[in-house]
Parts: sequence; C-alpha cells; structure tokens
Amino acid sequence: MRPKLELLTGSQIGQILDEAFQLMQKPGIKVQYPEARQLLAAAGAEVDEATEIVRIPEKLVRAALETVPTRFFLHDRRGQPKVQYGGEAVHFDPGSSAVHILDPETGEHLPSETKDLARLVKVAEMLPQYDAQSTAVVCNEVAKEIGDLYRLYVVLMLSEKPIVTGAFSNKNPQVMFDMLSIYAGGRDALAAKPMAIFDVCPSPPLIWSSFGAGNLMQLARAGVPAEIVSMPLAGAGAPVTLLGSITQHAAECLSGIVIHQLAKPGSPIVWGGAPAIFDMRKGGTPMGAVETAMLDAGYAQVGKSLGMPTHGYLCATDAKLVDTQAGLESGMTALIGGLAGINMISGAGMIDFLACQSPEKLVIDAEIIGMVKRMNQGMIEHTDPFATTFYDGINFKADFLKQKVTRELFPKEQYMPSPVIDRDSIRGWQNSGAMDTFKRAKVRADDLVSKYQRPESALAHEKELVAMVTSLAREAGMDTLPALA
Repeated sequence: MRPKLELLTGSQIGQILDEAFQLMQKPGIKVQYPEARQLLAAAGAEVDEATEIVRIPEKLVRAALETVPTRFFLHDRRGQPKVQYGGEAVHFDPGSSAVHILDPETGEHLPSETKDLARLVKVAEMLPQYDAQSTAVVCNEVAKEIGDLYRLYVVLMLSEKPIVTGAFSNKNPQVMFDMLSIYAGGRDALAAKPMAIFDVCPSPPLIWSSFGAGNLMQLARAGVPAEIVSMPLAGAGAPVTLLGSITQHAAECLSGIVIHQLAKPGSPIVWGGAPAIFDMRKGGTPMGAVETAMLDAGYAQVGKSLGMPTHGYLCATDAKLVDTQAGLESGMTALIGGLAGINMISGAGMIDFLACQSPEKLVIDAEIIGMVKRMNQGMIEHTDPFATTFYDGINFKADFLKQKVTRELFPKEQYMPSPVIDRDSIRGWQNSGAMDTFKRAKVRADDLVSKYQRPESALAHEKELVAMVTSLAREAGMDTLPALA
C-alpha cells in the first residue's frame, strides 16, 4: 500500500470549489489581456472592458475541465517519456528563476551568471534523483530582453532531461518554442512529444495579467504544456486562513484553465503553484513553513479531485546558508509533497525564500528526494511468506547477513545514499576528514562536475541553436555569448 497524505475532507473540497466558482462571478477575475477577454466574451462570460473584470460562469469552467488532458508526458531529448504528469507519479526538478548563487567558500549571495547555471545543470544532469532540469537561475550578465530564452539555451546545450522553464514576457515564447523544435524535429513533433513545460503565473489576488494570459494562450496554441503557478500569500495577497488561500488558488487556476482551453481545447495544462504564508513578524514569505507545505498538499488534493495533473514548490528553505534549518525545512516539505502525490515538485537547491540557488544544496536535496521516493514505494512484498522462511537454519543466531536473499534484496529494500550522508563510525568520520554535510556536498558537487560529459543528444543540433541565440543576442546588444564553462 502506497502511503498517502490527504488534508481535506470531501465536503471541504466541495465547498472550496463552490466558493471558487462564486469568486469567479463576484468579484470576478481581472483579465488584462484584450484577446483573452474577447475569447471569454465570445464563450459567454460577462466582460466589463472598462474595468477589465470578467465574470466567468460555472458552466464555462466545467466545459473547459472536460477538455483538459488528465495525463501527459514530458520527454527527454531522445524522445523517451520520462516525466508523467497525472495520477500519483511524483517527480522532482531544481527550483527555478533564482537571482543569486551561494558562494560555497564565503557564504555570500552573489548575482548568478552563466557559469553558475551551467554548474547547476551539470550537477542535476548527473543525479538520477532529478527527473527534469529547470532554468534554475537568471544569468545577470545577459541582456534582459533575452534572459528567458538564454536560460533555456544553456539547459538545451548541456542536458538531455525534460525541462521546466518559463518566459518573462509575451515576446519570447515563440522563439523558445522554435529552440525546442530544433531538437524535437519541428513544431508538430514538439506538441506530440513535449520536452519542456512552461510555468505561467497569475497575479494575486484573482488577476491574469497581459503577460500571464498571453503566455497561456501561446502555449495552448503551440500544444506546449503550461504549468499554472498560482501564488496566494496567506494573510497578505490572499485570505489569512489556509482554506481561504486554497479557495483563491482554485479560482485563479480554474479561470486560467478556461482561458487556456478556449485558446485550444485539449492542450495540456497543470494545476500548480508556489503559495506561502505571510510572516507578520518579518514581512517574509516562508517557503519552508509547514503551513506553506500544507497549502501545496491541500490545493493539490483539490486539483486531483478534478482529474488535473499537479505541481508544487517544496524542498526549499528560507535559511541563508545550507545549514540545519535548510535541511529541516527542505526535508519536511519534500516529504509532505511526496506523500500528497504531487506530480512535479520544484524547489530543490533553493535557499533564502527562493532567491538563491546552491549546487551543494542540490546535492543534499537529492538525498532527501531519494528518501522521499523510497517512502512513496511503501512496504514492498519482496517475499511470501514475509518472514518465516528467513528462519530456516538460523538456529537462534543473528546470521541473516549470510543469506543469499539478504544480499539480493538489500539494495532493493533500502535507499542507499551517497557519501554526502554520513553513516560511518566516529573514527571513520574523523579519518575521512571530519567534514560536515556541506563540505561533503561540495566535494560531491565538484566530483559530479568533473565527471560530467555533454550528452550526445545535446550536441546534435548545437550549431543551429548557437546560431539562433547568437543572432538574438546581437539584436539585444551583446557581441558574443558567455562561455558555458
């Protein structure tokens, strides 16, 4: 039996959805993209052009939900399905869009650059716990006009795993689709076997900006999966109660689904988010709080009740260093997300309220993820009977280690961590340098990067991709592209 976490009763889910439908009527949804308002009006929604407020009837939402795929896959560069959105599958990718990188020597948070993104991608590529890559940091030395597509370029150059990414405006999604199509074999092939999913964020409370709605429509029409990342901030940008924030989340997601499906019915879309509680003492948005994880588990349960694929932002921390707090918050929230059956869990590697990334934390978080995935396997029935045959010939001696079945099942029954996790004796630990977890993670990250080799699938269309991005960089005022080393 697979362990499962559910925080909401059936009646609570019903009330959340009922109130979300009410919110879409009163006060309504503010939709700031004219073409989206036109689609909604043509479909029967009441639109006030002066205020940009749209009142979306429940029947329109129900019709949109009928056309949403309940399951789809992201593929690697070889065209193999690697990530399943839908059902109870659980996957992890590094957190995305940080603006700083943690200096492992000084502990400083430095503006992230190309070399930092490249290192993060290489580490994640080498770790099997990560099912997908992400455009993990902003490359601050690159022109802002191409910042979104440039991050995708770096990942495409260095990885063959599926990608979680996103655009920063309505200008570049089409270019990013073209970049992906180079490797997919064209736009139609990309839609048939998508290798990337794009995050799209509504603005709390109850707003779909021109950028957000425009991205939804472009993604739908291209057949590229969209991942709604609703971000209710309980107590500031959303009701203070967890149930109230989950209700706002539902209204924002449902309205986004309507816009998306009106643009092209049947295009894949995900019920996701990055909510948080609001810390009244410091004015912060703690991503490591247990209530934040409860928000994710709760809204995911609502999405699952509708048959929606799900996403959440967990396995992150508000700590400024990779310390005890970082481990506590990342481990607890990742486990909650895993037990909730969230299909894609983003956030690994991140510290400081998602503002900073760390390759060393990415290595430590891989061990957390390994443990979460083992937990999700539950109690496996490797043998039948469960125990009695193990005692044949034992004669009251602790000799189970001598049994062939012990050696066969040992690696199947237990998750075997890397040396980042210390299970040595005190003497062995001292003889190995008496390093703490962070130092062991740094050694591990350095080793992974030294052993990394670019996948052949990433090399296949390198010249075409480099030429495309170089041309776009020159238009943005950059003479050359930064080195990926």
